[in-house]
Amino acid sequence: MTSVDFGAALASMKDIPKAAKMAESLGYDYLCSGEHMMFHGAVPNSLITLAVAAGATSKIKLMSTVVLLPLYTPMVLAKMTSVLDVASNGRYHLGIGVGGEFPKEFEACGVPVKQRGSRANEALQVIKKLWTEKNVSFEGRFSKFSGVTLDPHPVQQPHPPIWVAGRKESAMRRAALYADGWIPYMYTPEMLHDSIEKIHQFAKEVGRDLSAFRPGLFIFASVYPNRDEAREQAARALGKNYAQDFSKIAGRYTLYGNPDDCRKRLKEYVDAGARTVLVSWACRQEDIEQNMRLIAEEVVPAFK
Repeated sequence: MTSVDFGAALASMKDIPKAAKMAESLGYDYLCSGEHMMFHGAVPNSLITLAVAAGATSKIKLMSTVVLLPLYTPMVLAKMTSVLDVASNGRYHLGIGVGGEFPKEFEACGVPVKQRGSRANEALQVIKKLWTEKNVSFEGRFSKFSGVTLDPHPVQQPHPPIWVAGRKESAMRRAALYADGWIPYMYTPEMLHDSIEKIHQFAKEVGRDLSAFRPGLFIFASVYPNRDEAREQAARALGKNYAQDFSKIAGRYTLYGNPDDCRKRLKEYVDAGARTVLVSWACRQEDIEQNMRLIAEEVVPAFK
């Protein structure tokens, strides 16, 4: 049977060490954190959150899910992620997305929202060069510099894994060109299967070998004994998070119900190609620890 890696998202900026230690003790492979500069409520910065988590843990891998790449100067992000990889003894994974669903944060950062894709693609080229080479020069549309060496370089060789998130074909093409893994979100198993096929086709067109590429999935979970309650909690949590109505679509894109329900649904994603599953929480705040434990103890073992 195919073995699947699992990650757990940090749900709060409070008590990060406690949550990180719990995820590690439950056997999760990854600890994840997302970010926005601003959104519909309080949101973390993934690099700060994971730096705190790094100091409280020793083995669990740390993944940004995701860094909003266009909002960073590539040199600054290369430095921050390299230092985080060194500080965590080679545990950092860079998940990136281009955002755009909250245009105000682009305006506040002085980045045209329509340039987010082209900026991200160029930034990935810059960051890889800075992570792996010395005396780097680069002349692109957004970055121009010469004779630059990043010190320290990351611990991981050749560099920390890069994961691309998204939902559209442009993100799939980005993954095929630059990434080591793919973590789409709000996806059905059918969408996941189709996206993986497209990524491999795009890679073939440019002659890139994807034999070590890791297809994954970022998914929200709501684990309760009653399926209707679980779906309602997912719709409520996601509706609050994204400021839109999820009542009709929450069941389509989430793991919900009792652990057996979640196992059955997750198998569809694994059969579609998912090899890394990163779980975030679409339940009541006071039920997050219980959900994290139920997924780890009653769902994950079926895929190991």
